[in-house]
Amino acid sequence: MSTPLVEARDVVKRYGPTTALADGRLTVVSGESHALVGRNGAGKSTLVRILTGLEAPDEGTVRFDGEPAPPLADRDAWRRKVACVYQHPTLVPELTVAENLFMAEIHAARPARLGFRVGRGSGGCPPDKHSINRQPQHRGFISWRRLRSEAAQLLDTWDVRVDPDARTADLKVEDRQMVEIARALSFGARFIVLDEPTAQLDNREIERLFSRMRALQDSGVTFLFISHHLQEVYEVCQTVTVLRDARWITTAPVADLPRAALVEAMAGESIETIAEQAVQEQLVDAGAPVLLDARGLTSDAYQDVDLTVRKGEVVGLAGISGSGKIELAESFAGLYTPTAGTAQLDGERLPFGDVQAALKAGVGCVPRDRHEQGLVAGMTIGDNATMSVLDRLGRFGFIGTDRRRGFATELIDRLDIHTEGPEQPVSDLSGGNAQKVVMARALASDPRLLVLINPTAGVDVKSKESLLARVDTAREDGTAVLVVSDELDDLRRCDRVLVLFHGRVVAEHPAGWRDHELIASIEGVDHG
Repeated sequence: MSTPLVEARDVVKRYGPTTALADGRLTVVSGESHALVGRNGAGKSTLVRILTGLEAPDEGTVRFDGEPAPPLADRDAWRRKVACVYQHPTLVPELTVAENLFMAEIHAARPARLGFRVGRGSGGCPPDKHSINRQPQHRGFISWRRLRSEAAQLLDTWDVRVDPDARTADLKVEDRQMVEIARALSFGARFIVLDEPTAQLDNREIERLFSRMRALQDSGVTFLFISHHLQEVYEVCQTVTVLRDARWITTAPVADLPRAALVEAMAGESIETIAEQAVQEQLVDAGAPVLLDARGLTSDAYQDVDLTVRKGEVVGLAGISGSGKIELAESFAGLYTPTAGTAQLDGERLPFGDVQAALKAGVGCVPRDRHEQGLVAGMTIGDNATMSVLDRLGRFGFIGTDRRRGFATELIDRLDIHTEGPEQPVSDLSGGNAQKVVMARALASDPRLLVLINPTAGVDVKSKESLLARVDTAREDGTAVLVVSDELDDLRRCDRVLVLFHGRVVAEHPAGWRDHELIASIEGVDHG
């Protein structure tokens, strides 16, 4: 065998009494796309931090091309070996593409916190201490002509069709990802970690990303692909490594590992057992009263939408990116104000454009992005879970500590959140448990309407079933549920699915729809 491009052996990583990785192993061959999969908490993120030089293992070894990994302090050496493109881009949104390409690293501060601009008009403000710049210079000043020229050449080399002068914030998610990949390749790295790269992409954007990955593979680039969407593993990867409970379970060619066997390796249980644990589907009573009644809703994102959801009914909203489905759902949660139309919830006018008013009216919401919209990272699990019901837990602005702790503990038990208790920082949780905290807060107010936007994004198979089981529980409680998702498995729980296309409802599919039928509606195949 040839020397592996990347090899991790017997890697162990501990954080105090917690063993985050007990037996990490990975062997990646040059030029392949290698999938790393496992449930939330399996140890994937810890292994990636070690592979990218952000942390050192307590035990075990990491080698690149047969040579030991560089010292952690030698950031230049690490950048020549490996780069990670995260689900949430690390590019500075207010800088141009060219400026971002020649900013070497932002590793300790989030881009939103970088209070500087390297471009013209910066007023001489120095870069943040966490960034390292490598702009071409002439006599001590940045040469903007060379910067644009070298950026254009770099983008052209890797077939990234983006304007170097474009403001990064104006780019599509898929283009921002490609800019990050180009920046990594410019250092000489040929091993790229893609961490949930499709989480914010629709089907067409995903296919374009996969096409670009294949082209880069042909040019000698190697990928470590991390995703909870197993169908993507089979579509774009040649080899898969499974971690479970902080340990290596198996590495195998994707073609030799059936999906059922892959799920069993990840979960430790067969796919049939997981399915049996899910709450059985229950369809709504056709005579149940209408709880949500929307008429003629119109905005920049959607037009003339009529929508009803009955008591105990689960209605899905599907559509490609830009269909208006997310904006429509967020309007019910108080994030937007339609330019026309009205909505009533249980016979009362539903307020728009006011999140607190929507909450008081009986709307609970799981937002589209738990990191940016759903959680306050610096707070505890208990604080996050009870944030929407503080008025119930005290009087005159004083919150009863014991009462809040007891209420939070009930939510933790109800959602089966794996935690040391309500005082644990929410930032310590895996993706699946963090999403359960967001769901717990949405359910804490006993909403009459529950709006779920991408409720299982970035969670593992078992956490997904646990979250979807809460949808069934809400149905049993008589809650009206609106589910917006790009995941067909999320939509299967629905009594019916409405498809939006260019802002209009173009199709309705009752429960029992077939995948190809729904996909045809989503993609605009079966309508003009």
